[in-house]
Amino acid sequence: MRLVIARCSVDYVGKLTAHLPMAPRLILIKADSSVSIHADDRAFKPLNWMNPPCKLREEEGTWTVTHGKTGEKLVLTMEEIIHDTSHELGVDPGLIKDGVEAHLQELLAEHITTLGAGWTLVRREYMTAIGPVDILCRDHTGATVAVELKRRGDIDGVEQLTRYLELLNRDPLLAPVRGIFAAQEIKPQARVLAADRGIDCVTLDYDKLRGIERNDTLF
Repeated sequence: MRLVIARCSVDYVGKLTAHLPMAPRLILIKADSSVSIHADDRAFKPLNWMNPPCKLREEEGTWTVTHGKTGEKLVLTMEEIIHDTSHELGVDPGLIKDGVEAHLQELLAEHITTLGAGWTLVRREYMTAIGPVDILCRDHTGATVAVELKRRGDIDGVEQLTRYLELLNRDPLLAPVRGIFAAQEIKPQARVLAADRGIDCVTLDYDKLRGIERNDTLF
């Protein structure tokens, strides 16, 4: 990973245009060729980014990041480079999830038709620039669907899936991508936010996914 702190402005040139005025920025250039630009007040969400495959060309005063498939560009006008360093992070072991949540992911991937007849699994832990999507799959029409899994679903989980969808929908090989927020229990506020974002909610029965039939009849 290469970490650069620079005073720069950033222009996105693609289907739309966007401009970040001159200011100090944190620029992360990862081994997968992705580039993301951060401020100091937005937690982990970048101000702008380019997903792989992309290429960075550095010229005096100007850095240009070009996407290898779409031709979209990030043009960084560099006024001052304050810090520039590289670090070898090695292979990441990945996120170790809570046992039940991890098992939910495994079970739903194995029984993806729980979400609908004719659905197929693309892969578990589909990596994006900001982390892995729990499940990427296709519905009966062949459309791409991203699934975020939680034991208890709240608004933070919906926000997380929203960020993944923003990234995935920039990939022309996947777009359009819709989202499903799946959990054993989903809070009302999360359902409202998901509906506002166009995300479907699915309540999962953990025992049923495991093939356990419960008898709740009281004698």
